[in-house]
Amino acid sequence: MILQKWALIPLLLIGLVVTACEEIEEEKPWLQVERPEMLFTDTTLMDSYDKGVLAWKLKTAYLERWSDKEVVFVRPVLVDIYDSLGERTAFLRADSGRMDLKFTYVYAYGHVYALTPKGASVRSDSLIWNKGDNLVTTESYVRVVSEEGDVLQGRGFVSDAHMDNWRILSNVTGIFQDAARRLKEEDKSQAKEIETRDSAQAANPAPAPAPAPTAKSAPSAAPVSSSATQSAAKSAESDSLKKAAAKAATKMEMDLFKKIKNRSERAKAKPRDAE
Repeated sequence: MILQKWALIPLLLIGLVVTACEEIEEEKPWLQVERPEMLFTDTTLMDSYDKGVLAWKLKTAYLERWSDKEVVFVRPVLVDIYDSLGERTAFLRADSGRMDLKFTYVYAYGHVYALTPKGASVRSDSLIWNKGDNLVTTESYVRVVSEEGDVLQGRGFVSDAHMDNWRILSNVTGIFQDAARRLKEEDKSQAKEIETRDSAQAANPAPAPAPAPTAKSAPSAAPVSSSATQSAAKSAESDSLKKAAAKAATKMEMDLFKKIKNRSERAKAKPRDAE
């Protein structure tokens, strides 16, 4: 009997400890966990229209919106861009993005990749589409690979909403594929265009412009024939020959006169010597 009583003591102690713990523990308060007002964890589509025509379509696998913010967060960002005929011409991909509920802008960030309708690819850290000016822009570093395989890099990027016409804003560097060959082909093309234009101008010459009217036209001179011109030239030549002959004759006469005068002077001097 004594052994049985000692065996019950540990059990009574354990019961007292458990009861004391239950009395010490307080009831935990209810914790409110902040949750988004809107949450989609499945494929979600959002469309944007320009004057009733589908401009682009956004597809994502996760979308959330908080009650205190008029902003929707999505990840990933998958945007398909359409032309006026409803054909998909370009697309944009990014890790994450956000937009307002009125779709006035879409901000894509994290490994942004876009493909233009002409086949050029654009990579950047972020891209922003603004509905006000309908442009896609960024101030981040961009890398563009053109449809010919040229690699262009720089800071800042601007494009139309369809990614059809774009340009890099500053610090542009590039690597051009087969630059020498392409320059030669461009020179040949330009030379051919110039030759074609010159041939067309030679075949259809432009009419000569009419003379500008004058305040008072001077009387036109009578036409002169070639025979009259020749006779006038001969007459002038004859006059010059006559003048030259007259001049020569006068000189001969003067020389002769001098000779005669000298002879007469010498004849007069001889009798004086004889005396």
